[in-house]
Amino acid sequence: MARLTGVTEGNAGVVMKVLYRFMRRGMRALAGRSPERGLEPLEMFAVLPRLLRAYGRLEQATTKLGGTDRRTHALATLKAATLTQCEYCIDIGSAIARRWGLTDEEMVALPVHPTSDVFSAVDKLVLDYAAGMSRTPVQVPDELFAALCQHFSEAQIVELTHLIALENYRGRFNLALGIGAAGFSEGLVCAVPVGAGG
Repeated sequence: MARLTGVTEGNAGVVMKVLYRFMRRGMRALAGRSPERGLEPLEMFAVLPRLLRAYGRLEQATTKLGGTDRRTHALATLKAATLTQCEYCIDIGSAIARRWGLTDEEMVALPVHPTSDVFSAVDKLVLDYAAGMSRTPVQVPDELFAALCQHFSEAQIVELTHLIALENYRGRFNLALGIGAAGFSEGLVCAVPVGAGG
């Protein structure tokens, strides 16, 4: 249960209600479902409308990026979500990852990705990068970065870095405000949170 009420659909003004309807449609298209509690993070941002608008623009810009394929995007962000241990992020991230090409076996193997045989060598580099970026302090050795540069362009690496950093932001925001799983992956295989060493 979230620690704050935020601006719920019930206490939102007309403009916010329209925005929430639009967001529910977008979530359904992205994750395949739009559960009742799916808007909780946005309800918190809506307490500060200027912040909500700015955050919305960032998310919109992010959806328009296309330098990395969806599967790589899903691998990186879902790994980051499992490391921040954000239930909401893991819940929606698993639903999106499934639609973007990750198998149930791959989602379950995320905590043991270095020794798993379900991931390619490039997948493992992406997962190692997400793990290193999600640590505090960040731990991205030069060797790992050099290996990424052999497989991704500068633009792709900046995009990948943005995706992982944004997922860490989302997770820490949701965790601090007590926002939990909403039901995007209910009844389906879902990735599991792991310790920061995973």
